[in-house]
Order: sequence, then structure tokens, then C-alpha cells
Amino acid sequence: MAKRKLLSKGSRINIFIFLIILLVGILFSGHFPKYNDHYGLWSLLPPAIAIVMAFWTKEVISSLFVGIALGGIISGKLNIVQEFLLPSLGTQDFALILLVYLWALGGLIGIWNKTGGALRFAKWAGGKIAKGPKSSKFFTWLMGLIFHQGGTISTILTGATVRPVADQHKVSHEELSYMVDSTASPVATVIPFNVWPIYIASLVVGTIPLFQTNQDGINFFIVSIPFNFYGIFALIIALLFALELLPWIPGRKMRAAIRRSREEGKLDDDKASPMASKELSETNIPEGYRSGLVDFLGPIGVLLGVAIIPYIVTFYIMGRTEDPSFLVAEAFILALLTGIFIALAKGMALQDVMEGFVDGCKGVTIGALILALAVTLKEVTTAVGTADYLIDMLGNSIFPAILPLVLMLLCMIIAFSTGTSWGTYAVVFPIAMPLAWAIMPDPTFISICFGAVVGGAALGDQCSPISDTTILSSLTTGCDLMDHVKTQAPLALVAAGIGGACSALSVILFT
Repeated sequence: MAKRKLLSKGSRINIFIFLIILLVGILFSGHFPKYNDHYGLWSLLPPAIAIVMAFWTKEVISSLFVGIALGGIISGKLNIVQEFLLPSLGTQDFALILLVYLWALGGLIGIWNKTGGALRFAKWAGGKIAKGPKSSKFFTWLMGLIFHQGGTISTILTGATVRPVADQHKVSHEELSYMVDSTASPVATVIPFNVWPIYIASLVVGTIPLFQTNQDGINFFIVSIPFNFYGIFALIIALLFALELLPWIPGRKMRAAIRRSREEGKLDDDKASPMASKELSETNIPEGYRSGLVDFLGPIGVLLGVAIIPYIVTFYIMGRTEDPSFLVAEAFILALLTGIFIALAKGMALQDVMEGFVDGCKGVTIGALILALAVTLKEVTTAVGTADYLIDMLGNSIFPAILPLVLMLLCMIIAFSTGTSWGTYAVVFPIAMPLAWAIMPDPTFISICFGAVVGGAALGDQCSPISDTTILSSLTTGCDLMDHVKTQAPLALVAAGIGGACSALSVILFT
């Protein structure tokens, strides 16, 4: 009888490489030549090794840690806990990320799972809107906008709630999974009332003069939304696909899926191996609790109201264009408290409410761990001068109109290879912003490059077969994973092509 392997191949590879790096560190730490503010070609290794290992081993957490360890060796700071981890994680900015992402957002999802509020709203709205295949897909698009938190959370909420409606109206699972995936990360990059601006701001703060504080990064995220061309066109093409207004649908497999479902009533291909989604569509409502629309509309109304109204008042009415009030953290905390209060007021036991809150926090723990390592790797790239080296090498040799395309393509490849947009942001933003500033220190040009990074990573993540959103889009809609990947990629690449052309044209026209 064969012995069971305790570690995956990826884990064994990462451990082996880590041991080699540790040995090299003992022998050569402090002996790497330094040129001004960087270590030459060695400065590229920490993010490059993290990217390559994540692609090779399919394990992001251990790959990020190896990149951090290598940066400590190159910079001569072997105590990476004291030199990098604690300074990065002990900041107010990272505390804000944990507060919003781990407690508020995770807790709110857990409360909705306990009350059944999101599912109750989707069933109610679906009955009002979905009357056939076209309106069912449009309903899915709308749910993606409403559940606009991005990533796994949007995917689970949207997919699990719209599938019963779409199945009833013979929407193929390939169509449905594309709609769910295209309104997950792309929506979160265009509708900023979520944790994405806070996370990205923590990566860019201090990289160039425009980002002196975390609030500067958040405000810049909002200002740059018009230049996130992939996110915008991904949503437009998904809407046109839903309304069946595209003059031609790219991808033979998608066209075949549409014909099969409409003419034969088959939601999957005969050779497909659909992924089960029962566990993600089930809620955990306590016995005797009656779900209502208020369970969802109360918290989401507070979330959007607290985030949007102060921004509108300060930006459009008071004219504070440099420092408008964007209360994302406060909005999430109040939305969570609203959800808890409504559940208690309707008779749910405090123990059940707290159980939902804790379960929700558990569900995003892995994401919080990745965030911690990503923020730390950003500090490591600063310590070894990755951006400084690239600026010295490329700053005078790249034509400005080409840089957004290069950044978008780079992010797409990295995110596709690693399956994570947030991990891609961690290794690209601290390098891309100083490089763009060195080429053209113009806020509009920085916005275009900023939008290219945001959109490029979302594109690669969306198309990657190892991405959590890709897998969960298939899982919650009951679609075969590779059928989903093969049918959505042509549509996503069309949006990418249009977005890339718009980025280059914007540099020519606006800078």
C-alpha cells in the first residue's frame, strides 16, 4: 500500500527553495553590491521569485514568503520578522485593512448567511425581472453590481442566488458563469465602495509624491476609475452579452452553448463535469427565523449611503476635489452593526448572530493572510530598491504611450499565472508607480498607468483556471471549470483589446 504524501508537490518545491535561500543567506548576506539606492539585478529577484514560484507551485502564500526572505538576504536584514513583517503589519493602514476586510466585510457576509437576507432579496428581485434567458442574464448582471464587493464574496453571493432563476429559463451554465465572473473583480475595480481602494492605497502610499497618505491613494483610485478601461469595457460587453445585443459572439464554444441550451434545453455539454455548488447555495438560517428584504436592504443601504453621500457632498457640493470624504471603513462597520441589530430585533438569538459573524470572519482568513504577506513584500521591494533599479534601466527608454500597455500585459500574465489579482498588485504597484513617475511626472499619465495595472490584474485573474473567482464562478453556477475558462476568455480578451487601445490613445490625447 502506497504511503500518503503529507505535502503537495508545490509545498515540497517551496520548502526546498526556501532552504537553499536560507543557506545562501548564511553564506552571502551583507555581501551583495549596492549601487546608490538599489542592488542592481539582484533587486529584481524578490518579486520575480515570488511570481515565478507562485506560477510554478500554484501556492501564493509560501511563494510570497520566499520572496520576502530573499529580500531580507539581499538587503542584509535577515531578521525579516523584526525588519519587515512587524513594521508592515503594525501600521495603521494595515489595521484598517484587517478591520474592514476581515471583521466588517467577512462578518457582514456571515450575518447575511444566517439571516438569508441576500438570498431572499435575489429571489424577490428575480421574480420581478427574470422572464426569459435574456432578462435572466440581465438580472445576473444587476446582482453583480449590487454584490459589488469583488472576488470570492461577489462570486458566491451572485452565483448562488441567480442560478435557480437562470436554470429555470434555460440559460446555459457557460453563459451564467461568464456573467458571474465578469461582474466580480471588474465591478469591484469600477464601483469603489468596497475594500479594494483601501488595499491598493496601502501598496502605493509613499511610492511617488502623489501618494503621501493612505487617503491620497484612496482618492486617486476613484479619480483613476475612468482610465480603468478593462474594468469598464468588461462590464459593457457583459451587459451587451446579457441583452443579446453583441453583433457577434467571440468563441465557438460559447455560441454552441447558447444554441444547445435554447434548442435542446441542455445546460451543460454532454462531456462536461459540472462542479457541485449545493454547499455554497445553502444558508444557515436558525429555526423559526423569517428572512425578509430588510435583512439585506438595511445593511446594504447603510453601506452605500454612508460611503456615497459624504463623498457627493464634499466633492460635488463643497468642491473639496483634493480631499473629499470617502468613508469606506465607517460604512462597512455601520453596515455590519445594522445587520446585527436587525437580526436581533427580529428575534434571532445573540448566540446565532455571533456564530454567523465568526463564520464570516473565518471565511476570509486566508485572504487576510495573503494581504499581510503582500503588504510586507511591498516593503521588501522598497528596501532592495526594485523600483529604483527599473527606473535607472528603463526610465529613459520607454515611450510613454507604450507603458500602460506594457503594465497591463505584465499584470495580465502574472495574475493569470498566479490566479490572484491582489497578489499581482502587491508586486507590480510599488514598481509601476515610480517607473511611470520617472517617465512622465504628470497626474493624468499616472492615472492611466494606475488604471492599466488595476484592469490588467483583474483580467488575468478572471481568465485564470487557478483563480478562486474562476473556480467559484464554475462552482456556484454548476459549470464545468474548463468549459467556463474556454468560453469566457474570448469575450474578456475583446474587452482587453479595446481597453489597451484606449489606454494608449489616452496618453496621446491627454498628456
